[in-house]
Amino acid sequence: MAAGILLPSPPSTPGTSRHPFPAKLDASRLHFTKTDHPSQVPQTRDLGFGKYVTGKLNAIFRRPTTFCSAPTASSDTIADHILQIEWDETCGWHQPKILPYQEIRLDPTAGVFHYGFECFEGMKVYRDPSGQLRFFRPDMNLDRFNKSAIRIGLPSLDGVELLKLIAEFVKVDERFVFAHPGYSLYLRPVFIGTSPGFGVTAPTSALLYVIASPVGAYYSTGFEPILLEATSSRHATRAWPGGTGNQKIGGNYAPSIAPEKAAKSRGFHQCLWLFGDDDAITEAGTMNLFIAFKNQDQGRQELVTPPLDGTILPGVTRDCVLSLARERLVPRGWQVNERKVCMKELSEASKAESLVDVFGTGTAAVVTPIRAIKWQDQLVDCGLSPQQNAGEITVCMKKWIESRQYGNEEHDWSVPVGHVSK
Repeated sequence: MAAGILLPSPPSTPGTSRHPFPAKLDASRLHFTKTDHPSQVPQTRDLGFGKYVTGKLNAIFRRPTTFCSAPTASSDTIADHILQIEWDETCGWHQPKILPYQEIRLDPTAGVFHYGFECFEGMKVYRDPSGQLRFFRPDMNLDRFNKSAIRIGLPSLDGVELLKLIAEFVKVDERFVFAHPGYSLYLRPVFIGTSPGFGVTAPTSALLYVIASPVGAYYSTGFEPILLEATSSRHATRAWPGGTGNQKIGGNYAPSIAPEKAAKSRGFHQCLWLFGDDDAITEAGTMNLFIAFKNQDQGRQELVTPPLDGTILPGVTRDCVLSLARERLVPRGWQVNERKVCMKELSEASKAESLVDVFGTGTAAVVTPIRAIKWQDQLVDCGLSPQQNAGEITVCMKKWIESRQYGNEEHDWSVPVGHVSK
């Protein structure tokens, strides 16, 4: 590991640590090393989402792959560089470095491998019509990143300094940000505990890194409705009260894969995670869920999402939908509520034809329409006609959010990368 740099500090006094003032995260100390192996920028028509190029490192280091017989073909690529910042409890934050994309070498006993000291974020950078690069609500992402880190015993993060570093990282690989609607540069900040040893204790060293990938649509079918299979907590639970469902840590995701794989084998795209004996709705796959009820006889128009009760991730896109709904739907007579919703209510509303729209939200997919939900022995229709791909509210939210993401509508959610100074 690279040596840390300790800022000057006064002599320690009795009852204090030997290094009372470890170095803070400081973007002004950034060091940049340019890659000697620039990648070919992919064609937009070839881009997908979430498929890692297993052959990239093998091409860089000119050696055969270790874990499979041949590199796996993929439509995605990883940008050319990686931002790395080490931390240890004695020296604090080391010098930030932007380096050529490379392997990370860790001791086999590192805590991240054994006890799950890992959290991450998902952010995007967009190119507006004038060619300017834009973050979208990065303050929310980095605030959540910090809360996730603290929850699992990693050091707290200075979001202001980290955003400065990420801005410089984006500028280095800005050729991977395409000027086409529907495309963006996906950023994945990751924070892991690296201290070696079998003791179950808070990490004494850690590594924060950021990688990037140009992406297109999350689903290969594009903006089309998906099918969900409701998964009762009697069979599998994504999160529980007092747990970490409201944090973005790796341990929340791996246990959900087997149930989701089983659902896909039965023809569904993702699981709808339920909790409790009353089958309360929580999340859809890795998305927050929204439901629109509309009863003409009662004059009821309501957009609902489950409340942030500790089992649900506080999604950035979720917050966008709530804000936009209160801004633009409430004046049209809609109620916007964060409240408990159970499958029985959804089923009854569907039968009464008052369930008019259901959609999921998240950074990766933005907004995803839902056609139907398999629950117990019934298929709950979510209000779309056979000719519809998305409901009215879903279409509006997608349009409104993307307008701000791509800078077509000026708003403080959209932060020009060039305005984030180092």
